This record gives sequence, C-alpha cells and structure tokens, in this order.
Amino acid sequence: QVQLVESGGGLVLAGDSLRLSCAASGRPFSDYAMGWFRQAPGKEREPIAAISTTGSRLYYTDSIKGRFTISRDNAKKTVSLQMNNLKPEDTAVYSCAAKFVIDSTRVPVAVTDYNYWGQGTQVTVSS
Repeated sequence: QVQLVESGGGLVLAGDSLRLSCAASGRPFSDYAMGWFRQAPGKEREPIAAISTTGSRLYYTDSIKGRFTISRDNAKKTVSLQMNNLKPEDTAVYSCAAKFVIDSTRVPVAVTDYNYWGQGTQVTVSS
C-alpha cells in the first residue's frame, strides 16, 4: 500500500507559476513509477506527466510541454510538478498516482495503469 498526499494548489493569474508536491508513505517509493493527472470540470481525467522510478524516463502530454516539469526525490519520497506560464485552460483538480513496476524504465501513462491515488489539489488559473 502507498498513501499519497498532494499539496501546492491554489488560485493564480495567467502566466504565474505553481509547484505541486506529492508526498508518499508506505512501501518503498523507489519501486513506483509516478504520474500526475488532472481533471477539469465536465471532462475526463487526463494524464499530463509521468516519471520512471529513477527519473530517467519522462512523459509529458503535448499541452504542457515546455511549461511543466516533473521530478522526484526518492530519498524524500516526493514527486513534484513545476508549472510555469499557467493558462486558464490548466484549471483542474490535479492528482498524483503511483504504479508498482519491475522495469525501472517503464513510464505508465494511462489512468488505468495506476493503482494508488492522492485526493487531489485544485489549481485555478484566472485570466
């Protein structure tokens, strides 16, 4: 079992930055690939970024490339999402998720790939 708690959401203006953090507890964090997802009102949850167990492999959805950066600190059991140049269309509930993997290079992307989820944190970007 892995427990995940997100923090760092809030209300910002377009062009601002936010840094989301996800703290994990439970089983060894380094056994889990991690992902960030978001769900806007009336829309399905979408994968936006993911990172392999060692951080050597990354995934970003096209809409955030060049603006968001995912990173992890296995010693601190955290995964972060640095979000720069935020846009109103980034408004959503952001959640982190964990997937136990054997292959250290694997970067799961699909919602259904992940077993453990945080409760989510709201990000609202005002124009």
